[in-house]
This record gives sequence, C-alpha cells and structure tokens, in this order.
Amino acid sequence: MSRLLDLPPEVLTPEQTTIFDRLVAGRGRILGPYKIWIHSPAVASAMEQLGTFLNKRSSLSSREVELCILLIARHWQADYVMQAHIKEGKRVGLSDEVLRDLMAAHEPTLANQHERYVYRFSSALVSGVKIPEAEFDGVAAAIGREGIAEVLALLGYYTSVALGMKVHEVPVPLK
Repeated sequence: MSRLLDLPPEVLTPEQTTIFDRLVAGRGRILGPYKIWIHSPAVASAMEQLGTFLNKRSSLSSREVELCILLIARHWQADYVMQAHIKEGKRVGLSDEVLRDLMAAHEPTLANQHERYVYRFSSALVSGVKIPEAEFDGVAAAIGREGIAEVLALLGYYTSVALGMKVHEVPVPLK
C-alpha cells in the first residue's frame, strides 16, 4: 500500500497552490515525486526547475538521460521508476539489447562514444568506484565539465525520485 499522501487542492497552503498550479499547467497532472515534494513547496519548486532543465535543456541527449535514470533505478531497485523509464528509453531509441544489458548490470554496447563516456562515468559514480585521474580526464575531454556537472545533477535528482518512490511504497502501475 502506498504511503503517498495526496493533498487535495482545497487543503494546500498558498505556496503549495502556486507550485501545484505550475505543475499542472506544465505537466497536466502531479506526478508521483511531486506528491512527495509538494509537502515542502520550496523543495518541489526547486526540483521542478531542476528536473525540467535536466530532461529538456541539458547538454545530454535524451538517450544519455535515460541511461543515467535506468542506472539509478536499477541501483535502488526502484521498480516504478524502472518501468516508466524502460518505456521512455525505448521511445528515445535505446534498443532492447541495451535495455536488457542495463537491467542485468552489464555494460551495454553503445556505438556513440559520448554515450559510452556518460554511461561509464555514471556507472562508476553509482557503484561508488573511485575514478582514476586518467579516466576522469578522459571523461572531461569527452563530455566536458558542463556534461560532468549535468550527469552529477541528473544522478542526484533521480536518486531522490527513486528513493522517494521506494520509501513511499508507490506501486508499479499495471501495464
């Protein structure tokens, strides 16, 4: 049973109403993580801005974003996030083979060098592996310091999503 506490619009504070209205206007509804974060309107507002940037305007491709999200979902065994982002991964062109490899904790075969660097960097970070200087320099040369900053923010953002969905026991929707 889910621990999410849905707040009906009539009980929202003025600050919660502002973010609620902005989320509905931009997304059409309040998604799971925002049902968690709206209890702190400042957190919900900041996370909405960060999430929108990471998913729509960052220097990372949609495929790279989904690779990172799926790494986080697998790491935290966040089934709700995993199911949603396997669908999104397919939509943005990740092959069934790449998705199977990701879910089995195998390095996927990625033809694009930029994607390989994003995946390997993200995988090392999620696994807690110390990144050797030469490897870090290679990542910095391949994806730039902007890419490094965005990968770090993306992993942090989706770790919060995954943990929030797990701790609130949000059920995986039926297919």
